[in-house]
Amino acid sequence: MEKIALAAQYHEQGFGCAQSVLAAYAADFRLSEEHALRLGTGFGSGMGRMCEVCGALTGAFMVIGLKHGKTVSNGTRYGNETETTYRLVKDLADQFKLRNGSIYCRELIGHDLSDPLERAKVVEAGLFKTICSKCIRDAVELLEGIL
Repeated sequence: MEKIALAAQYHEQGFGCAQSVLAAYAADFRLSEEHALRLGTGFGSGMGRMCEVCGALTGAFMVIGLKHGKTVSNGTRYGNETETTYRLVKDLADQFKLRNGSIYCRELIGHDLSDPLERAKVVEAGLFKTICSKCIRDAVELLEGIL
């Protein structure tokens, strides 16, 4: 619950979904809050407002990478760390999709965030506060179960 509350707090302060999830875990991996917030910035609104994979989910993927990611190359693209990371990322995405019906921002929020008029509708309807907040909670809760 602590991480869910922390991620929610970041989001309420105006940070994006990916930033909020990643920053909630930053201290656990000796990553500064500043670096976590900077790193997560481009992943918001489905990666740079492209409405692709949900920012909360990509933030969680980065946390999985921080915990299990490959740091030493054996001369190949794969290894135990890579396989573990890929499996956990897929498991998290599958569980998130079961809860929310999709992993894609455009389907979750129902609007094209790259269009300023559509984005204004999202703001007016409060969807960042409702849908995105739920996605952040779900991503962190599922991540806690994986970690």
